[in-house]
Amino acid sequence: MRHPSNAPDRERTFRLLYELVYPELMRFVQRRAHPDHAEDVVADAFLVVWRRLDELPSSHGDARAWIFGITRNILLNTHRGERRRLALGVRLADSAALAYLDEDADPIVNRVDLGRAWRALSEVHQEALGLIVFEDLKAPQAAAVLGISPVAFRLRVSRARRALRLLLEHLPRQSRTPAASFERTTTP
Repeated sequence: MRHPSNAPDRERTFRLLYELVYPELMRFVQRRAHPDHAEDVVADAFLVVWRRLDELPSSHGDARAWIFGITRNILLNTHRGERRRLALGVRLADSAALAYLDEDADPIVNRVDLGRAWRALSEVHQEALGLIVFEDLKAPQAAAVLGISPVAFRLRVSRARRALRLLLEHLPRQSRTPAASFERTTTP
């Protein structure tokens, strides 16, 4: 591979690299990630390649390996992010929200119910509630994190609470659910 020195050469090098490596890179990703996400991962990889094109190794084999390494790192970051998202649901069961449960209720059952309800929530609802409960952000701060207005965030949290409450009410257990306690601890 040639090292690009000016804009036309840079674009030509990138296009050639893309044409040569894209099919193999797509197969590489499809073997390691959900097929629905493969195109996004490859697109992210080529975005990194474009940004770091000046670091491109000179031989074709080394350049190919370099791109595969970039893609592998993107896949690892994606998997770590997914594990963190799932761990957030596990941490919910140990959060302060459980401190307000009925004393007569079985705490293990409450944790299981809350954990199951959390996993059933949409990612948008989990994110909104998580910013308030785990990150201890006020509505305006959480809204800034998400890039939305505080009013839109409050609406999102309200919908998330309602969804959590409905999920908890439809679980088989008939004793008091943690939903009311959860709301008391998360008012923005």
